[in-house]
Parts: sequence; C-alpha cells; structure tokens
Amino acid sequence: MIKRIGLLLFICTIGMFSFGQKPDKKLEKLLQKEIIGFRGDIGIFVKSLKTGKTVAINADTVFATASIVKVPILMGILDKLHKNEFSYDSTFTYWYKDSLLYPGEDILGEFKDGGQIRLKKLIMLMLTTSDNTASLWLQKLAGTGTRINEILDSMGYKNTRINSRTPGREEMRKIYGWGQTTPYEMASIFEKMYNNQVISPAMSERMMRCLGRNYWDENEAISVIPPYIEVFSKNGCINQNRNEILLVNAPHEPYILSIFTKNNKDQRWTHQNEAWALTRRISSLLWHYYEPKDLWQKPKN
Repeated sequence: MIKRIGLLLFICTIGMFSFGQKPDKKLEKLLQKEIIGFRGDIGIFVKSLKTGKTVAINADTVFATASIVKVPILMGILDKLHKNEFSYDSTFTYWYKDSLLYPGEDILGEFKDGGQIRLKKLIMLMLTTSDNTASLWLQKLAGTGTRINEILDSMGYKNTRINSRTPGREEMRKIYGWGQTTPYEMASIFEKMYNNQVISPAMSERMMRCLGRNYWDENEAISVIPPYIEVFSKNGCINQNRNEILLVNAPHEPYILSIFTKNNKDQRWTHQNEAWALTRRISSLLWHYYEPKDLWQKPKN
C-alpha cells in the first residue's frame, strides 16, 4: 500500500512538473528549424513571463559560462550588500600585487597601484564592459567562489558554479573554465530577479539596474531588440563558445532567452560568426513572435 501511494505521488509530481512547464510546441518547431545545420552544440531555454510557456532544447546541458560567470559574482556581492558588509558607495584600493590583473583590454587593468574606486563602478565595469579585472576583484570581495557557490546551492542551483580560484573546483575548471551553468538555470536566475526573489526585493531591483546597461550590443541577441525596449542581459564569449542570457521587458509579453553554444566550428571574431548570426536570428524571431506587428506601435515622443 505504501509503495502504491509513493508511486502515485511520484506520478502526480511528474504530471505537475510537466504541466508547470507549459511547453510552447509552435515556438519549439520554429526554433528547431532555425538551429538545423548549426556546426556546434547548442542549448536554448525560452520562457514567456506572461503565459509561462517554455521551449527547452538541451536546456539542462552544462556549458562554460565565459563572461556570464559575472552574474553569479554579482549575486555574491548583492549578498554582501544585503548584510550591510559593504555599501554601494564603498571605496576600495587597487593593488597589482593582489594578482587581480587579467591581461587584455580591461579598463581597470590600466589602473595604477593605489588607485581608488567605488564598488558601484566596479560592478558597472564587470557587467557593462565585462571587465575581467573588476570581476576577479569582485569575486574576491564576495567571499571567493566558495561563498558564491554556497549561495547558488542554497537557491537550488546544482550546475551553476564558479570554478576559477575556487578550491575543489580545479578539475571542473579544466573542462569549463571560469564558470559553468545550464541554459535553464541561468534563465531561472533571471526570472527570480524579475520576480524580486534574488537575495531580497531590493537586491533584485539593484541586480536589474546593473544588468540593464550592456555595452556589448553589436553582434549579440540584444542588437535586434528595438533600442527603446528595456533589456536585462549578459553575454559571454570564448573561441568555441557564444552565450547570451537576456530578459526582454516587452510591453505585451516579457520573455527570457537563454542561449549557449560550445564546440563551435566557426571561431571568427566577426559579425558574421555563425553562432552570433544564429543568435540574432533567434532573437529577432522571438521579438516578432511575442510582439506581433498588429499589437505593436513605437512609442511617440
């Protein structure tokens, strides 16, 4: 009898889960058509925040985050702000000897020893310009990857992790680099943010403000969204990966697109890169799917 009850509960749970996902079969067919022939591995999770309908294509596959790792780092800093361990205007002093420099094109990498900067500018550099030096510094200030991973685990995320400079994550770093996630989990973080469920309502609002001013808007999915539409986003790219997460606050039907790729054959750093071109097509498809012309008019000045 107990076994039968347990089985019944299991079946009910599966049914509730499936019902809760509300798959959008029409949209899935459109997306499946778009990705045919893509020379790489792709994972996609899309969700309408109005209807709850979703499309999941390899959405539980683990991908390297590349610079999307900066979203969990932000969550670690928000936790510190929530606990009043820092303030948004806290000032910190940069020292090269702290091994914070990440060679490349970083703005913060041009700082001289002893230079001072406010926390809110570090966050802006990390998210808006994707400054890696600022990100390493903020990861350290957040309590390192160890603390950030504890926060992620407490929120139910089992695959989203910081690997770099995090004891015990060395083997995963060899595979995924700085961080790892799945299209579904990263989309879930953005949905929680939208619903004021990351750390606290105030910290969720701060998170949205910080993610609403992306400098990288030429090759990515955000580039085909009208400029007068609010978008919260982060992208991440390395040679074999092109990733992007965005929440489009569309006037009629807000939605989330989480798209990750790996093992890409086309590794060009040009606008014509195959993964970037595919991402733009998918982004355009979603915009017109959720905001059809018969519903949409550009706001008047």
